[in-house]
Amino acid sequence: MTKKSLKQRGEDAAAAYLERVSICVVERSWRTDTGVIDIIAFEGDTLVIIDVKTRRSCHQAGNQQVTAATASRIKRLAKAYLAYADLQDKSWRYDRIELLVISEDRALLRHHRDVLNSVN
Repeated sequence: MTKKSLKQRGEDAAAAYLERVSICVVERSWRTDTGVIDIIAFEGDTLVIIDVKTRRSCHQAGNQQVTAATASRIKRLAKAYLAYADLQDKSWRYDRIELLVISEDRALLRHHRDVLNSVN
């Protein structure tokens, strides 16, 4: 499995999971000059910016903490999308979904909600 196909598989699984838990996916792989948002969704009235991390082994996971640089990039991307969609007055949050592929048809999924507000 190529890195691109692994990423696509992870995003497909994440989107399916989000729909199952009543989080409405509205965009996937939204691109701007400053980066890409993997999934954009709504949970109720809250816009949710979602980063999907898909791995083949636990050893690939590395340090998944949100750095100040990552937080800054996410905030820039969120503001760009809010302006693009004319939703500047909407509240938003940043979630991360991590998938660990364990076989061709199975993966473990972990959904971290509101990651930026948990950063010290």
